[in-house]
Amino acid sequence: MADKRRFDLFAQFLTERFPAPRIYDIAGGQGRLNEALSRLGRTVTTFDLRHKHLPVRYEQRMFTLEEPCECDLLVGMHPDGATRIIIEYAAKHRLPFAVVPCCSDNSMPYNPWRRYLADLARELGFPHVEEQELPMEGRSRVVLGDFSPR
Repeated sequence: MADKRRFDLFAQFLTERFPAPRIYDIAGGQGRLNEALSRLGRTVTTFDLRHKHLPVRYEQRMFTLEEPCECDLLVGMHPDGATRIIIEYAAKHRLPFAVVPCCSDNSMPYNPWRRYLADLARELGFPHVEEQELPMEGRSRVVLGDFSPR
């Protein structure tokens, strides 16, 4: 069972970690992370294919590398098959990213998948890649990358 606090916990983590005012939420489902981040003063656009969603800024389409860059941060809460494109897009536009991966798009087990994502970010030029833990049940490791010096 998924932790019902996951969106609020991730939103709090993101706002404490990144000063980014404009955020792309990739494969954001109904838009619950968007809703949580919006309550914290961020402008968020969720990209997903769902027809039913919350009344938030929502683009009902698949996110691609060709998307115009109008954000300061890319995020994904259990974005499934969109996890890799978040990192690739962030690298292309030199933006920070934060993802809470769950399952891979290639049947890779969870821990190797997380390591693969961190390695991918490094290969794409992110000088700062790390993992953090959210205080929640279930898949709670955040993989994040940033170009800013720490």
